[in-house]
Amino acid sequence: MSAALTDSQLEALRDEIKQQGDEIRQLKESKADQALIKEKVAAMLAKKKLLGELGIEKPGKFVLKCPKGTRDYGAKAMAVRESVLKIMTDTFKKHGAETIETPVFELRDVLLGKYGEEGGKLVYDLQDQGGELLSMRYDLTVPFARYLAMNKVAAMKRYHIARVYRRDQPVMTRGRYREFYQCDFDIAGKYDSMIPEAECLKILDEVLSTLNLGQYVIKLNHRLMLDGMFAVIGADDSQFKSVCASVDKLDKEPWEKVEEELIKERGLSPDAAERLGSFVRFRELNPDLDNVAVLDQMMQIPELAANAKFKQGVEEIKLLLTYCESFGVSNAVRVEPSLARGLDYYTGAIYEAVIPNGLEGVKDEEGQPVGVGSVAGGGRYDGLVGMFAPKASVPCCGLSFGIERLFAIIEAKNAAEQTAVRTSTTQVLVASAQKNLLAHRMRIVGDLWSWGVHAEMTYKANPKLLNQLQYAEERLIPFVLIVGEQELKEGVVKLRTTETREEKNVKLDELKSTLAQMLAL
Repeated sequence: MSAALTDSQLEALRDEIKQQGDEIRQLKESKADQALIKEKVAAMLAKKKLLGELGIEKPGKFVLKCPKGTRDYGAKAMAVRESVLKIMTDTFKKHGAETIETPVFELRDVLLGKYGEEGGKLVYDLQDQGGELLSMRYDLTVPFARYLAMNKVAAMKRYHIARVYRRDQPVMTRGRYREFYQCDFDIAGKYDSMIPEAECLKILDEVLSTLNLGQYVIKLNHRLMLDGMFAVIGADDSQFKSVCASVDKLDKEPWEKVEEELIKERGLSPDAAERLGSFVRFRELNPDLDNVAVLDQMMQIPELAANAKFKQGVEEIKLLLTYCESFGVSNAVRVEPSLARGLDYYTGAIYEAVIPNGLEGVKDEEGQPVGVGSVAGGGRYDGLVGMFAPKASVPCCGLSFGIERLFAIIEAKNAAEQTAVRTSTTQVLVASAQKNLLAHRMRIVGDLWSWGVHAEMTYKANPKLLNQLQYAEERLIPFVLIVGEQELKEGVVKLRTTETREEKNVKLDELKSTLAQMLAL
């Protein structure tokens, strides 16, 4: 590594080369002036040459590191991931969902124009190597809509757990990556109003309560309510996306900063921005109101009450709140007029699960509370399938968990509480007390595998018993079967409970039934 540039400077240089490559591809696609393209190519090659001169990109020399915004997962991290994914998968299946898989990359046209102003800049494009312009999938929702349109599916309840890719600025300590998993649940089909949304909110509540992450809030709003607010302040349709992108920052930035952005960058007048602030901050300005009271009092504002879209949005949210009460999730739901979710495709109710204060007493490497922010979100998107097949009308709603954020939270929680994590599912370790018992151990562990028991043994021919018992304790293996010369003569094996260190003899011909009872096989 050259002393001339720091790691961050090298990353910035590589990013600049990547951006220049993206710009060159766009110029070629738009058939721009060839002289301009050659100039851009020359500039990019000059920067690549600089990397080579620094000894960074020379053949045979490389830095052992993960690409920016990605990470390796060791055994403990994977144990956490698998436990969280199992909770989600079990919940999705409990609600009757089936699963699908789609390609990790899509035709670029499939993804373009679906993610709003900010999201569109973060789509990873691939180099053209076969006559098709391709991009890495940004989420799982747009590929799902494409799947429905292409296969003419009119109704489906599906879940999908897979990697997605975003060319974002990563914050690794907070679970923000460039490659990460999403866990999606969606209901496609024509059904009575707000019933599918209520089940989505129920699933959010079930998963987050099972994960035991402390207090969480499911924020709730409606696209039509946002439409009504924007219409009342005089914002035109062309400003909707950009204004939403700014309003969506209210959970991270103060209103004064958002208001300044609305005026200077989004084109709102000071009066319009102030009026919009009184709407989207209605909950913040009236913290003692319950959900229905927030909606009722906003409907007392004459301009909003006179707007047909705002009125319809309020009526649908009220209906959804009654269904949430029936499902037992109303205490977790909070009507939040500032919730905007900048994705273009939402058409109805939108929701987002947040951990408002983080985990109590748990800090990250920068001393910030762990867990603050959004961990899941979703909403209704009735028009997305029709963007791919104009004659197809397949209403949809769904949710997506920010799984990497959840992993980061749970890993930090385990570290703070010094929680031991099992990295394997081994139920029984087969050990030996004396030498020359390898064949007996192998026969017994073979029998356990045939019975469906998760079992293992050490690979030493004559291991020390103490080392084997310590291995079981370190790996949190619940039981140890100890093979000894005297036990073999008596036709028994010693069964040791690792946690209590209690031991008892079990007859070999009763071993299968004994383990079945203890392990609930």
